[in-house]
Amino acid sequence: MMLSRRHIRVKVMQTMYAFKGSESDDFSKDQKFLVYSIENMYNLYLLIISLLIEVQKRAESDLQKKQNKHLATKEDKDPNRKFVNNELLKLLKDNIQLEDEIKGNAHINWELDSEYVDVIFKAITSSELYAEYMKTRVSDFKEDRSFIVDVFKDIIAPNEKLYEYIEDKNLTWLDDLPTVNTTILKLLRKAKLTSPEKHFTPKLYKDIEDKQFAVTLFKKTLLNRSAINKEIEQKTKNWDADRIANVDYVLLQMAISEIKNFPSIPVKVTMNEYLEISKEYSTPKSSIFINGILDKLVKEYEAEGNLNKIGRGLM
Repeated sequence: MMLSRRHIRVKVMQTMYAFKGSESDDFSKDQKFLVYSIENMYNLYLLIISLLIEVQKRAESDLQKKQNKHLATKEDKDPNRKFVNNELLKLLKDNIQLEDEIKGNAHINWELDSEYVDVIFKAITSSELYAEYMKTRVSDFKEDRSFIVDVFKDIIAPNEKLYEYIEDKNLTWLDDLPTVNTTILKLLRKAKLTSPEKHFTPKLYKDIEDKQFAVTLFKKTLLNRSAINKEIEQKTKNWDADRIANVDYVLLQMAISEIKNFPSIPVKVTMNEYLEISKEYSTPKSSIFINGILDKLVKEYEAEGNLNKIGRGLM
């Protein structure tokens, strides 16, 4: 699976942050956007994994052209086919399930965007990594896999031109890129010659509960925003409201909503998750601020007997 609960929370946070209405307004459009922006991550995954297949095809046609040259050299006629025959790339190329998903995807058109395939192909073939790999003519699956993992990690993932291309195609993808790249790296590292077809078509969510979690968290937070804001205000009386970062406000709203509405999620888990998100998306002092407010509120809920948690170890 590609998505952890933290990624889901980040997506909810982004949708909440962009929502400009009040809790009484119709937010069905925003809810649809939330689900779409989560599911659109899979399109980004397919786009990047299909780039590996395109690079292999580009290498193949490159060799073909050299062989067909009018004044072909000895090396042109008998080239080193190690990269073209890379077994991990072949595994990707021959994966029918993956091919079907790429074929039917409107977001992918490498024929139209072939300049980016060239950019990546040239970056790979001019690298020391490639020169080292091509010193021999034969390899086993392990060496092939190790090479592609390094190529992806050191050449493809950090490529600026590819980053700009992804940004142009879809703005929400930039936030998804680290997650998608991490997923691809994991799948490449774990690939075996006998990998099942579905290895390269991972599920987006762990289960239906995770998908539901996104929508429920969004709805519950929005529908109870006024009441939640009052609780936040009571605990931030000494703070100038304008000085509280907007992202912090949204994270507090979500954390309070989660503590109150999801009995099976331990308080500690909720608090840790939002503190980690704040470190990544807000100011350096945000996590201390958020932790302080949530800590006070949780103690109050406990004292009043309002902390509705089920199962053991959920405090």
